[in-house]
Amino acid sequence: MKRKVKRVLFAGTASGSGKTTFVCGILQCLVRRGISPSAFKCGPDYIDPMFHQRVLGIPSGNLDNFFCNKDRLKYLLAENTGEGIAVIEGVMGYFDGIGVTENASSFSIADATDTPTVLIINCRGMAASIKALLKGYIEYEPENQRHIRGVIFNMLPETFYAEFALYAESLGVKPLGFVPQKKELFLESRHLGLVTPAEIEGFKEKVNTLADLLEKTVDINGLLALATNVTEIEYTDIWGQIDRLPRTVKVAVAKDNAFCFLYRDNLDFLRKAGCEIVYFSPLKDNKLPRQADLLLLCGGYPELYAKELSENKTMRDSIKKWVKEERPCIAECGAFLYLQKELEDCQGNCYEMAGVFSDRGSKNQRLQNFGYIEMTAEQENLICKKGEVITAHEFHYWSCGEMGGGFIAKKPSNGKSWGAAIVEPYLYAGFPHIYYYGDKNMEKVLRMLQKIAE
Repeated sequence: MKRKVKRVLFAGTASGSGKTTFVCGILQCLVRRGISPSAFKCGPDYIDPMFHQRVLGIPSGNLDNFFCNKDRLKYLLAENTGEGIAVIEGVMGYFDGIGVTENASSFSIADATDTPTVLIINCRGMAASIKALLKGYIEYEPENQRHIRGVIFNMLPETFYAEFALYAESLGVKPLGFVPQKKELFLESRHLGLVTPAEIEGFKEKVNTLADLLEKTVDINGLLALATNVTEIEYTDIWGQIDRLPRTVKVAVAKDNAFCFLYRDNLDFLRKAGCEIVYFSPLKDNKLPRQADLLLLCGGYPELYAKELSENKTMRDSIKKWVKEERPCIAECGAFLYLQKELEDCQGNCYEMAGVFSDRGSKNQRLQNFGYIEMTAEQENLICKKGEVITAHEFHYWSCGEMGGGFIAKKPSNGKSWGAAIVEPYLYAGFPHIYYYGDKNMEKVLRMLQKIAE
């Protein structure tokens, strides 16, 4: 299949360059122009897509070439972009990938999809060094893989812009504007990234104010021209040869402020496979959806809502009963904490949780097992057979004494390994998050659904 997908990737020189704030503002500018953009995030991020969705009113997707090969990436990009423009937000610095390589970096996504890139430079605390930084990024790209076509100077006084714009042009890169430093427009951070948009007071007002500013300081028409002048994307329809399930599988999906780490692509995967998704809230509902076949408990921030979750005893009991009856259940990260006997909140207070397991979820001072992993099954489980390999990622500050040993997780960056997840033929419960479209995962998730449907 071939399709011309209008697209542009916004990359930073480092984490904290202002990518998410800028992308939210640009998305709002495009919405005002009636362009109907689609949004994506490079890498295994849940929070930034929430911001995209809050602006657009439609879910944002992920593009991750640790999980997916080149053809599958192009499928996800092409099939999830409408007639408007795909706006892709990068991850960390442009070249930052696994370890000290460019693998799974924003650059690798730009290269795999042949997407023009706009570099966002955080100019705070720099003057002439901005030139050196820009030149270094441009020249580091191999000559036959050059995707940086434009630059935005973030947190730059207006009086400096003309000088840096001329320098960018001398390097063959289009200057597309600047963003002055305005503290009131910054988005707050927590743990590994931003707080959720629902927690930011006056989020819509901030985004509209930012869009007003960008209309004055950024060359929106230049961005549109860059996104339009692109090559066709050629890809395979990966669902074309896949048999659908013999019956509809009803999936009960936890979704509320406490459990909000949901890949749009995973939900899309379930629907395309032939599942019906029914949402429920462990915070507010008193029981699980009726006649469900699979319980999907995602990650999030249960530690922020530990008291409310504990007070909803009927839901806790309902979920414990579901698992104890050996009904199919996937519980990732924050949901794994929810299945413990107790959970410690941010202030150190402990609250009763579902009690499926006998441990306590507690806060750590540093990240636990952060990053991409390959997991080899030590025993048969809900998702795969003994000896099979799936890919996943971990990121969490909270942990518990018994992390599980159903899989051996291994980091591709340094070879470090550890036991991960408590598993049974009906259960996957652990900190690693699984991306269903992953090359090593898709067949196994389909097989799981097929077995549930039989």
